[in-house]
Amino acid sequence: MAILSLLGTSCGSNKSLSYPDAPKDESVVDEYFGISVADPYRPLEDDTCESTLEWVKAENTLTQNYLSQIKFRDSIRNRLTELNNYTKSGIPTKEKDGKYYFYENNGLQNQSVLYRADSIGGDKEVFLDPNTLSDNGTVALTGVFPSNDGKYTAYSVSRNGSDWTEIYVMDTKTKQLLPDHIEWAKFTGAEWAGDGFYYSAYPRPEEGKEFSNANENHQIYYHKLGTPQSADIIAYEDKANPLHFHTALVPESEDYLFVIGAGEGNGSSVMVKSLKGNGDWKIMEPSQDYEINIVDVVDGTVYFTTNIDAPKGRLMSAPLANPVRSSWKELIPESDGVLKGMQFSGDKMLVTYEKDASDHVYLFDKNGKQLTEIQLPTYGSVALSSSKKNDEIFYSFSSFTYPAAIYSYNKETGESKLIKEPNVNGLDMADYVTEQVFYPSTDGTKVPMFITYKKGLKKDGKNPVLLYGYGGFNISLTPGFSPNRILWLENGGIYAQANLRGGSEYGEEWHQAGTKMNKLNVFNDFISAAEYLVKENWTNPELITIEGGSNGGLLVGATVNLRPDLFRVAIPKVGVMDMMRYHLFTIGWNWASDYGTSADSKEMAEYLRNYSPIHNIKNDGTPYPAIMVTTADHDDRVVPAHSFKYAATLQAADTGDAPKLIRIDSNAGHGAGKPLAKVVDEYTDVYSFIYHNLGIDPTEK
Repeated sequence: MAILSLLGTSCGSNKSLSYPDAPKDESVVDEYFGISVADPYRPLEDDTCESTLEWVKAENTLTQNYLSQIKFRDSIRNRLTELNNYTKSGIPTKEKDGKYYFYENNGLQNQSVLYRADSIGGDKEVFLDPNTLSDNGTVALTGVFPSNDGKYTAYSVSRNGSDWTEIYVMDTKTKQLLPDHIEWAKFTGAEWAGDGFYYSAYPRPEEGKEFSNANENHQIYYHKLGTPQSADIIAYEDKANPLHFHTALVPESEDYLFVIGAGEGNGSSVMVKSLKGNGDWKIMEPSQDYEINIVDVVDGTVYFTTNIDAPKGRLMSAPLANPVRSSWKELIPESDGVLKGMQFSGDKMLVTYEKDASDHVYLFDKNGKQLTEIQLPTYGSVALSSSKKNDEIFYSFSSFTYPAAIYSYNKETGESKLIKEPNVNGLDMADYVTEQVFYPSTDGTKVPMFITYKKGLKKDGKNPVLLYGYGGFNISLTPGFSPNRILWLENGGIYAQANLRGGSEYGEEWHQAGTKMNKLNVFNDFISAAEYLVKENWTNPELITIEGGSNGGLLVGATVNLRPDLFRVAIPKVGVMDMMRYHLFTIGWNWASDYGTSADSKEMAEYLRNYSPIHNIKNDGTPYPAIMVTTADHDDRVVPAHSFKYAATLQAADTGDAPKLIRIDSNAGHGAGKPLAKVVDEYTDVYSFIYHNLGIDPTEK
């Protein structure tokens, strides 16, 4: 790695860049409780309009021309391709036909293939290969749902990264595709009962507005095998609350139907009725104020986790004959760790807790008594596979320097056995180290952060740092492995991952401390992370890059506006950038429990206006970091209009000479299911942009 220059034109000066003229309407001004807010780039919200399409084309041309002049771009692409070219395996699950099913990617396949085998380590057979469903890998397998008798398998796919899914059905034994085909499903699985399954879907959207219009009237349908979708029966709908989500859940016994409602609060409502006869709905929880996660049903008893009267979660049970709150029984009370989930293994329970942003797994008996802890290698993330019908346990473990490895666990001996361990192109992951620190935020709150780097690195203030954060929606950032991140680490970079308020790292109180009128805490936590890294002599502001996606894109955009002097490069990915109008697109209204909306009150509108990335870009010559915005044309989670308007506003403002670019991917969405080839392309461009603007040549050691 060679430091070229930290100042001047070698770092990608903006002076030679001529930005495209964006479609604009200066007359657009909205009123929020007497607050006037201009929105001149409103025309960019119409992503099918010819003027928007021409602007997108011009922006991509500008960005690709800029990136094509970076001499080490091809070297980065080649190295990322090498780093991704290793066998990746998923956890095996034993299904109704007695076979073990697992995902595997031989290295550079765009999508992982679902295999099955008669035994662990035995000969494998391709069960479903999503790479055959499209020419460019843009069709992703999003879920697989075997029927309870094992005869059929329903599976869902997403096209071009969209949240819209389609459901197909195949004969499990022969793999023959049946004629059943469900369209316009969203946020759903297939819950088998009788000779069909329940699923959730929206009415067919208006043509041309499939990826932008607000989604309303989420309904639960029942599909009988062998019939067209038009014959499907509505099993549940709530016309009084068109913005609610409704998800079906049917236990393996197929005798009850649960309906989980969400979209209004921070949790979910739960109701249940018997499928034997015409029983009435029984209400487990009427509000959406708390989390309730149904684990399983055993002998007429439902097991579930909840944060009701327990901000960090507890395990409960209730009789299905009368599942109201007064009948609930506590099995495992709230503890110091955050309860992430439970699942059965024979007559035992596997319980996962999160402690200081890292997973811990314990074995309990069915009465809630802790028996032992499964010993894990280091800080990390765990995924489990088990069944109440047998004692087999498999788990996957990964960390920043620990590629996902598969283990089996013996409950009797307490021993873990390694089944599969990936070899990432001969890299010795022992060359890298992760440490966890706790730094003070602006208000004194201690915030955890993981710092990963190559052994031997000196704390001399001259190390490039990639600082990543999210901070929202009760989502925790636990340690995990990324082959793309190795390129940064092997070139002497530090990867720092901050566990900001707004996530679930310390339960509901930590989450609430980063929502609505507390959102500024999240930005302060992120700024304080960068300040800590500078204070402790890990780095300096001229070598700090910040990155985040979705809510993390909002984080990056807002933080840059607050402290443009603290960062050299910023990468806001698929971000929520217009806080005044986010709730008007697709499922944006669902984020109101975290953000509040501009329609709530004058105070809320003012608060949002005061940090909304689009509305707070300085225009007075204040130097901003080099910024590359990323988005995609099929993102129907955070519509690309957010990034379009943000980029156009940045480019029109006087924010110094550093480049302000936008990279708009085609046939891609919010991120899930993205083909590996597109992932490599994106990281190639992101790293090329970062290194170029840091003044670093990663090919010169």
